[in-house]
Amino acid sequence: MRLFKVVVGSTVLLANASFADVKQDQVVEHYAELAHAVFSDSHASALQLQQATQQLIEAPSEKSLLAAKDAWKVARVYYQQSEVFRFGNPIVDDWEGQLNAWPLDEGLIDYVAADYQYELGNPGATANIVANTSLQVGEDKVDLSNITPELLASLNELAGSEANVATGYHAVEFLLWGQDLHGTKAGAGERAYTDFAKGDACTNGNCERRAAYLSAVTQLLVDDLAWMSKQWAKGGEYQQQLVAEPSEQALRRMMFGMGSLSLGELAGERMKVALEANSTEDEHDCFSDNTHNSHFYNNQGISNVYFGSFERLDGSTLTGPSLAELVAQKAPSVAKSNKKMFEQSMAETAKLVASAEQQGVYFDQLIAVSNSDGHALINGTILALVEQTRAIEASAKVLGIDNLNPDTADHEF
Repeated sequence: MRLFKVVVGSTVLLANASFADVKQDQVVEHYAELAHAVFSDSHASALQLQQATQQLIEAPSEKSLLAAKDAWKVARVYYQQSEVFRFGNPIVDDWEGQLNAWPLDEGLIDYVAADYQYELGNPGATANIVANTSLQVGEDKVDLSNITPELLASLNELAGSEANVATGYHAVEFLLWGQDLHGTKAGAGERAYTDFAKGDACTNGNCERRAAYLSAVTQLLVDDLAWMSKQWAKGGEYQQQLVAEPSEQALRRMMFGMGSLSLGELAGERMKVALEANSTEDEHDCFSDNTHNSHFYNNQGISNVYFGSFERLDGSTLTGPSLAELVAQKAPSVAKSNKKMFEQSMAETAKLVASAEQQGVYFDQLIAVSNSDGHALINGTILALVEQTRAIEASAKVLGIDNLNPDTADHEF
Protein backbone atom coordinates (compact mmCIF):
# COMPACT_ATOMS: atom_id res chain seq x y z
CA MET A 1 0.00 0.00 0.00
CA ARG A 2 1.51 3.32 -1.08
CA LEU A 3 0.75 6.10 1.39
CA PHE A 4 2.33 9.11 -0.27
CA LYS A 5 3.96 10.13 -3.49
CA VAL A 6 7.60 10.94 -4.10
CA VAL A 7 7.97 14.31 -5.79
CA VAL A 8 11.53 14.85 -6.99
CA GLY A 9 10.52 17.99 -8.87
CA SER A 10 9.77 19.84 -5.63
CA THR A 11 13.29 21.25 -5.69
CA VAL A 12 12.75 23.26 -8.90
CA LEU A 13 13.27 27.02 -8.60
CA LEU A 14 10.43 29.33 -9.52
CA ALA A 15 11.17 30.94 -12.87
CA ASN A 16 9.77 34.32 -11.85
CA ALA A 17 11.72 34.63 -8.59
CA SER A 18 12.93 38.18 -8.00
CA PHE A 19 16.45 37.46 -6.81
CA ALA A 20 17.46 41.08 -6.32
CA ASP A 21 14.76 41.60 -3.70
CA VAL A 22 15.87 38.81 -1.34
CA LYS A 23 17.67 39.84 1.86
CA GLN A 24 19.57 37.65 4.29
CA ASP A 25 17.32 38.45 7.25
CA GLN A 26 14.26 37.52 5.16
CA VAL A 27 15.81 34.13 4.40
CA VAL A 28 16.49 33.58 8.10
CA GLU A 29 12.93 34.51 9.05
CA HIS A 30 11.56 32.11 6.42
CA TYR A 31 13.90 29.37 7.69
CA ALA A 32 12.26 29.69 11.11
CA GLU A 33 8.85 29.68 9.43
CA LEU A 34 9.77 26.48 7.57
CA ALA A 35 10.98 24.85 10.78
CA HIS A 36 7.75 25.74 12.56
CA ALA A 37 5.68 24.30 9.70
CA VAL A 38 7.69 21.06 9.63
CA PHE A 39 7.57 20.54 13.39
CA SER A 40 3.90 21.51 13.45
CA ASP A 41 3.10 18.90 10.80
CA SER A 42 5.30 16.37 12.63
CA HIS A 43 3.16 17.03 15.70
CA ALA A 44 -0.10 16.79 13.75
CA SER A 45 0.93 13.50 12.13
CA ALA A 46 2.02 12.18 15.54
CA LEU A 47 -1.47 12.98 16.84
CA GLN A 48 -2.88 10.91 13.98
CA LEU A 49 -0.48 8.12 14.94
CA GLN A 50 -1.62 8.36 18.55
CA GLN A 51 -5.26 8.09 17.49
CA ALA A 52 -4.48 5.01 15.40
CA THR A 53 -2.50 3.32 18.17
CA GLN A 54 -5.32 3.98 20.64
CA GLN A 55 -7.74 2.31 18.25
CA LEU A 56 -5.39 -0.68 18.10
CA ILE A 57 -5.26 -0.81 21.90
CA GLU A 58 -9.03 -0.52 22.28
CA ALA A 59 -9.97 -2.91 19.46
CA PRO A 60 -7.03 -5.08 18.38
CA SER A 61 -7.41 -6.53 14.87
CA GLU A 62 -5.45 -6.97 11.66
CA LYS A 63 -7.15 -3.82 10.36
CA SER A 64 -6.34 -1.63 13.37
CA LEU A 65 -2.72 -2.84 13.45
CA LEU A 66 -2.31 -2.07 9.74
CA ALA A 67 -3.86 1.38 10.26
CA ALA A 68 -1.40 2.10 13.08
CA LYS A 69 1.51 1.01 10.89
CA ASP A 70 0.30 3.24 8.05
CA ALA A 71 -0.01 6.18 10.44
CA TRP A 72 3.55 5.58 11.66
CA LYS A 73 4.84 5.66 8.08
CA VAL A 74 3.05 8.94 7.38
CA ALA A 75 4.41 10.45 10.60
CA ARG A 76 7.93 9.53 9.47
CA VAL A 77 7.48 11.57 6.27
CA TYR A 78 7.23 14.81 8.25
CA TYR A 79 9.62 14.07 11.10
CA GLN A 80 12.42 13.04 8.73
CA GLN A 81 12.12 16.40 7.00
CA SER A 82 12.73 18.08 10.37
CA GLU A 83 16.20 16.61 10.90
CA VAL A 84 17.86 19.27 8.74
CA PHE A 85 17.14 21.69 11.63
CA ARG A 86 19.00 19.47 14.08
CA PHE A 87 22.61 20.23 13.19
CA GLY A 88 23.51 23.84 13.90
CA ASN A 89 20.60 24.35 16.29
CA PRO A 90 21.55 22.90 19.70
CA ILE A 91 17.96 23.15 20.93
CA VAL A 92 17.03 20.49 18.37
CA ASP A 93 20.20 18.40 18.59
CA ASP A 94 19.97 18.14 22.39
CA TRP A 95 16.31 17.13 22.15
CA GLU A 96 16.10 14.78 19.17
CA GLY A 97 17.60 11.70 20.85
CA GLN A 98 14.39 11.13 22.79
CA LEU A 99 12.50 10.95 19.47
CA ASN A 100 14.78 9.27 16.97
CA ALA A 101 17.67 7.46 18.72
CA TRP A 102 18.80 4.26 16.96
CA PRO A 103 19.93 1.53 16.72
CA LEU A 104 18.33 0.15 19.86
CA ASP A 105 18.53 -3.02 21.93
CA GLU A 106 14.88 -3.99 21.56
CA GLY A 107 15.22 -6.50 24.38
CA LEU A 108 14.95 -3.48 26.69
CA ILE A 109 11.36 -3.03 25.57
CA ASP A 110 9.72 -6.41 24.89
CA TYR A 111 10.29 -10.08 24.08
CA VAL A 112 12.85 -11.00 21.44
CA ALA A 113 13.97 -14.15 19.65
CA ALA A 114 16.02 -16.68 21.61
CA ASP A 115 19.12 -16.02 19.47
CA TYR A 116 18.88 -12.22 19.90
CA GLN A 117 22.30 -10.58 19.63
CA TYR A 118 22.83 -7.68 22.02
CA GLU A 119 25.52 -5.53 23.61
CA LEU A 120 27.34 -7.64 26.18
CA GLY A 121 27.45 -6.15 29.66
CA ASN A 122 24.34 -4.06 29.05
CA PRO A 123 21.81 -4.81 31.83
CA GLY A 124 19.07 -3.12 29.80
CA ALA A 125 19.47 -5.34 26.75
CA THR A 126 17.35 -8.10 28.30
CA ALA A 127 15.28 -5.97 30.70
CA ASN A 128 11.97 -6.53 28.86
CA ILE A 129 10.03 -3.65 30.42
CA VAL A 130 6.76 -5.06 29.10
CA ALA A 131 7.21 -8.34 31.01
CA ASN A 132 8.81 -7.08 34.23
CA THR A 133 7.75 -4.70 36.98
CA SER A 134 11.27 -4.03 38.25
CA LEU A 135 14.83 -3.93 36.96
CA GLN A 136 18.09 -4.35 38.84
CA VAL A 137 20.88 -2.04 37.65
CA GLY A 138 23.95 -2.47 39.82
CA GLU A 139 22.87 -1.72 43.37
CA ASP A 140 19.76 0.14 42.25
CA LYS A 141 16.33 -1.35 41.67
CA VAL A 142 14.17 0.48 39.13
CA ASP A 143 10.40 0.34 39.64
CA LEU A 144 8.72 -0.46 36.30
CA SER A 145 5.28 -1.24 37.67
CA ASN A 146 3.60 1.88 36.28
CA ILE A 147 4.56 2.55 32.66
CA THR A 148 4.38 6.31 32.11
CA PRO A 149 5.98 8.75 29.65
CA GLU A 150 8.19 10.00 32.47
CA LEU A 151 9.40 6.50 33.34
CA LEU A 152 10.23 5.69 29.74
CA ALA A 153 12.15 8.94 29.27
CA SER A 154 14.21 8.17 32.38
CA LEU A 155 15.27 4.80 30.95
CA ASN A 156 16.98 6.19 27.86
CA GLU A 157 20.72 5.41 27.98
CA LEU A 158 20.13 3.30 31.09
CA ALA A 159 23.44 2.34 32.75
CA GLY A 160 25.25 4.63 30.32
CA SER A 161 24.51 2.56 27.21
CA GLU A 162 23.36 4.43 24.09
CA ALA A 163 21.77 1.16 22.91
CA ASN A 164 19.14 1.50 25.66
CA VAL A 165 16.45 3.43 23.82
CA ALA A 166 13.02 3.32 25.43
CA THR A 167 11.26 6.14 23.58
CA GLY A 168 10.71 7.68 20.17
CA TYR A 169 9.65 6.62 16.70
CA HIS A 170 11.76 3.45 16.72
CA ALA A 171 10.33 2.24 20.02
CA VAL A 172 6.85 2.69 18.52
CA GLU A 173 8.05 0.98 15.34
CA PHE A 174 9.25 -2.06 17.30
CA LEU A 175 5.98 -2.29 19.22
CA LEU A 176 4.01 -2.26 15.96
CA TRP A 177 6.22 -4.52 13.82
CA GLY A 178 8.32 -6.55 16.25
CA GLN A 179 11.75 -7.81 15.29
CA ASP A 180 12.67 -8.25 11.64
CA LEU A 181 14.06 -11.79 11.71
CA HIS A 182 14.67 -11.99 7.95
CA GLY A 183 18.18 -10.53 7.95
CA THR A 184 19.10 -9.39 4.43
CA LYS A 185 16.31 -11.47 2.88
CA ALA A 186 12.84 -10.15 1.99
CA GLY A 187 10.47 -9.39 4.85
CA ALA A 188 9.95 -6.99 7.75
CA GLY A 189 8.81 -7.53 11.34
CA GLU A 190 5.72 -9.70 11.75
CA ARG A 191 4.17 -8.86 15.11
CA ALA A 192 0.63 -10.20 15.39
CA TYR A 193 -2.23 -7.92 16.44
CA THR A 194 -2.98 -10.49 19.14
CA ASP A 195 0.05 -9.17 21.04
CA PHE A 196 -2.40 -6.42 22.06
CA ALA A 197 -5.44 -8.67 22.49
CA LYS A 198 -7.55 -9.08 25.61
CA GLY A 199 -7.72 -12.08 27.92
CA ASP A 200 -7.08 -15.54 26.51
CA ALA A 201 -6.61 -14.13 22.99
CA CYS A 202 -3.37 -12.46 24.11
CA THR A 203 -0.21 -13.86 22.53
CA ASN A 204 3.30 -13.68 24.02
CA GLY A 205 1.93 -12.49 27.35
CA ASN A 206 1.66 -9.09 29.03
CA CYS A 207 -0.68 -7.60 26.42
CA GLU A 208 -2.03 -4.99 28.85
CA ARG A 209 1.47 -3.77 29.72
CA ARG A 210 2.45 -3.78 26.03
CA ALA A 211 -0.58 -1.59 25.32
CA ALA A 212 0.33 0.67 28.25
CA TYR A 213 3.84 1.03 26.84
CA LEU A 214 2.52 1.90 23.37
CA SER A 215 0.14 4.47 24.88
CA ALA A 216 2.85 6.09 27.02
CA VAL A 217 5.50 6.22 24.31
CA THR A 218 3.17 7.83 21.76
CA GLN A 219 2.02 10.38 24.35
CA LEU A 220 5.64 11.37 24.99
CA LEU A 221 6.24 11.69 21.24
CA VAL A 222 3.23 14.00 20.87
CA ASP A 223 4.24 16.12 23.86
CA ASP A 224 7.84 16.50 22.69
CA LEU A 225 6.80 17.59 19.20
CA ALA A 226 4.27 20.09 20.57
CA TRP A 227 7.03 21.70 22.64
CA MET A 228 9.45 21.97 19.72
CA SER A 229 6.78 23.40 17.44
CA LYS A 230 6.15 26.18 19.95
CA GLN A 231 9.86 26.99 20.09
CA TRP A 232 9.89 27.82 16.36
CA ALA A 233 6.52 29.61 16.15
CA LYS A 234 6.65 33.33 15.45
CA GLY A 235 7.38 34.89 18.83
CA GLY A 236 8.50 31.53 20.23
CA GLU A 237 11.56 31.48 22.46
CA TYR A 238 13.98 29.96 19.96
CA GLN A 239 12.52 31.77 16.96
CA GLN A 240 13.15 35.11 18.65
CA GLN A 241 16.69 34.09 19.56
CA LEU A 242 17.45 33.00 16.00
CA VAL A 243 16.17 36.08 14.18
CA ALA A 244 17.95 38.34 16.70
CA GLU A 245 21.32 36.86 15.72
CA PRO A 246 23.46 38.46 13.00
CA SER A 247 22.06 37.04 9.76
CA GLU A 248 25.49 35.63 8.81
CA GLN A 249 25.48 33.47 11.94
CA ALA A 250 21.96 32.21 11.23
CA LEU A 251 22.90 31.42 7.62
CA ARG A 252 25.89 29.45 8.94
CA ARG A 253 23.50 27.44 11.14
CA MET A 254 21.31 26.71 8.12
CA MET A 255 24.12 25.54 5.86
CA PHE A 256 26.00 23.65 8.55
CA GLY A 257 22.76 21.78 9.29
CA MET A 258 22.18 20.97 5.62
CA GLY A 259 25.78 19.87 5.02
CA SER A 260 26.07 17.80 8.19
CA LEU A 261 22.84 15.89 7.52
CA SER A 262 23.80 15.36 3.89
CA LEU A 263 27.36 14.19 4.59
CA GLY A 264 28.12 12.79 8.03
CA GLU A 265 24.63 11.64 9.01
CA LEU A 266 22.80 10.51 5.87
CA ALA A 267 25.69 9.49 3.60
CA GLY A 268 27.78 8.29 6.55
CA GLU A 269 25.89 7.01 9.60
CA ARG A 270 22.71 5.97 7.81
CA MET A 271 24.11 4.53 4.57
CA LYS A 272 27.87 3.93 4.63
CA VAL A 273 27.94 2.24 8.06
CA ALA A 274 25.18 -0.22 7.19
CA LEU A 275 26.66 -0.92 3.76
CA GLU A 276 30.25 -1.50 4.88
CA ALA A 277 29.18 -3.73 7.78
CA ASN A 278 26.38 -5.41 5.77
CA SER A 279 24.46 -4.82 9.00
CA THR A 280 20.69 -4.77 9.23
CA GLU A 281 21.10 -3.60 12.85
CA ASP A 282 22.46 -0.34 11.42
CA GLU A 283 19.51 0.08 9.06
CA HIS A 284 17.55 3.16 10.08
CA ASP A 285 13.94 1.85 10.10
CA CYS A 286 14.99 -1.75 10.62
CA PHE A 287 11.74 -3.22 11.99
CA SER A 288 9.41 -1.84 9.30
CA ASP A 289 11.73 -1.80 6.27
CA ASN A 290 10.75 1.83 5.74
CA THR A 291 14.38 2.97 5.50
CA HIS A 292 14.14 4.04 1.85
CA ASN A 293 11.45 6.57 2.69
CA SER A 294 13.26 7.87 5.75
CA HIS A 295 16.39 8.46 3.63
CA PHE A 296 14.38 10.15 0.89
CA TYR A 297 12.59 12.52 3.25
CA ASN A 298 15.78 13.36 5.15
CA ASN A 299 17.17 14.50 1.82
CA GLN A 300 13.95 16.28 0.93
CA GLY A 301 14.36 18.27 4.14
CA ILE A 302 17.76 19.49 2.93
CA SER A 303 16.26 20.65 -0.36
CA ASN A 304 13.38 22.28 1.50
CA VAL A 305 15.78 24.57 3.34
CA TYR A 306 17.87 25.42 0.28
CA PHE A 307 14.90 26.20 -1.95
CA GLY A 308 12.64 27.61 0.80
CA SER A 309 9.77 25.23 0.09
CA PHE A 310 7.82 22.60 2.05
CA GLU A 311 4.84 20.47 1.02
CA ARG A 312 2.60 20.39 4.07
CA LEU A 313 0.41 17.71 5.60
CA ASP A 314 -2.73 19.43 4.29
CA GLY A 315 -1.38 19.39 0.71
CA SER A 316 -0.50 23.09 0.58
CA THR A 317 3.03 24.30 -0.19
CA LEU A 318 4.85 26.86 1.94
CA THR A 319 7.36 28.98 0.00
CA GLY A 320 9.42 32.06 0.75
CA PRO A 321 12.83 33.78 0.48
CA SER A 322 15.51 31.14 0.08
CA LEU A 323 19.21 30.41 0.12
CA ALA A 324 18.91 29.48 -3.56
CA GLU A 325 17.75 33.00 -4.36
CA LEU A 326 20.51 34.58 -2.29
CA VAL A 327 23.09 32.55 -4.19
CA ALA A 328 21.49 33.28 -7.57
CA GLN A 329 21.59 37.03 -7.09
CA LYS A 330 25.31 36.90 -6.29
CA ALA A 331 26.53 34.04 -8.51
CA PRO A 332 24.01 32.78 -11.11
CA SER A 333 26.41 30.14 -12.45
CA VAL A 334 26.90 28.64 -8.98
CA ALA A 335 23.14 28.64 -8.43
CA LYS A 336 22.63 26.79 -11.71
CA SER A 337 25.27 24.19 -10.82
CA ASN A 338 23.86 23.77 -7.31
CA LYS A 339 20.38 23.16 -8.66
CA LYS A 340 21.66 20.27 -10.76
CA MET A 341 23.47 18.74 -7.77
CA PHE A 342 20.39 18.97 -5.55
CA GLU A 343 18.17 17.46 -8.21
CA GLN A 344 20.67 14.65 -8.84
CA SER A 345 20.79 13.89 -5.12
CA MET A 346 17.00 13.74 -4.92
CA ALA A 347 16.92 11.51 -8.01
CA GLU A 348 19.41 9.09 -6.41
CA THR A 349 17.48 8.82 -3.14
CA ALA A 350 14.32 8.33 -5.21
CA LYS A 351 15.99 5.27 -6.74
CA LEU A 352 16.10 3.71 -3.24
CA VAL A 353 12.35 4.27 -3.01
CA ALA A 354 11.77 2.79 -6.46
CA SER A 355 13.90 -0.26 -5.60
CA ALA A 356 11.74 -0.94 -2.54
CA GLU A 357 8.28 -0.03 -3.77
CA GLN A 358 8.46 -0.97 -7.44
CA GLN A 359 10.96 -3.85 -7.44
CA GLY A 360 10.43 -5.17 -3.90
CA VAL A 361 14.14 -4.89 -3.03
CA TYR A 362 14.43 -3.02 0.26
CA PHE A 363 17.43 -1.34 1.86
CA ASP A 364 18.26 -4.36 4.04
CA GLN A 365 18.43 -6.47 0.88
CA LEU A 366 20.55 -3.89 -0.95
CA ILE A 367 23.27 -4.14 1.71
CA ALA A 368 23.54 -7.95 1.53
CA VAL A 369 27.12 -9.13 0.95
CA SER A 370 26.27 -10.71 -2.40
CA ASN A 371 24.15 -7.84 -3.79
CA SER A 372 26.66 -5.97 -5.97
CA ASP A 373 23.90 -4.07 -7.77
CA GLY A 374 22.50 -2.97 -4.43
CA HIS A 375 25.91 -1.79 -3.28
CA ALA A 376 26.30 0.21 -6.49
CA LEU A 377 22.90 1.82 -5.96
CA ILE A 378 23.72 2.90 -2.41
CA ASN A 379 27.21 4.06 -3.35
CA GLY A 380 25.70 6.15 -6.14
CA THR A 381 23.41 7.80 -3.59
CA ILE A 382 26.31 8.42 -1.21
CA LEU A 383 28.32 10.03 -4.02
CA ALA A 384 25.39 12.29 -4.93
CA LEU A 385 25.06 13.36 -1.28
CA VAL A 386 28.79 14.17 -1.19
CA GLU A 387 28.38 16.32 -4.31
CA GLN A 388 25.33 17.99 -2.77
CA THR A 389 27.44 18.86 0.26
CA ARG A 390 30.00 20.47 -2.06
CA ALA A 391 27.16 22.56 -3.49
CA ILE A 392 26.23 23.66 0.02
CA GLU A 393 29.86 24.61 0.70
CA ALA A 394 29.97 26.51 -2.59
CA SER A 395 26.87 28.42 -1.52
CA ALA A 396 28.50 29.33 1.78
CA LYS A 397 31.55 30.66 -0.05
CA VAL A 398 29.37 32.80 -2.34
CA LEU A 399 27.66 34.28 0.71
CA GLY A 400 30.95 35.03 2.46
CA ILE A 401 30.70 32.27 5.07
CA ASP A 402 34.12 30.63 5.37
CA ASN A 403 35.16 27.34 6.98
CA LEU A 404 31.68 25.84 7.05
CA ASN A 405 33.15 22.36 7.78
CA PRO A 406 30.01 20.18 7.76
CA ASP A 407 30.17 17.32 10.26
CA THR A 408 31.58 14.17 8.65
CA ALA A 409 30.83 11.97 11.72
CA ASP A 410 34.45 10.80 11.28
CA HIS A 411 33.74 9.22 7.89
CA GLU A 412 35.99 9.63 4.85
CA PHE A 413 34.39 10.22 1.46
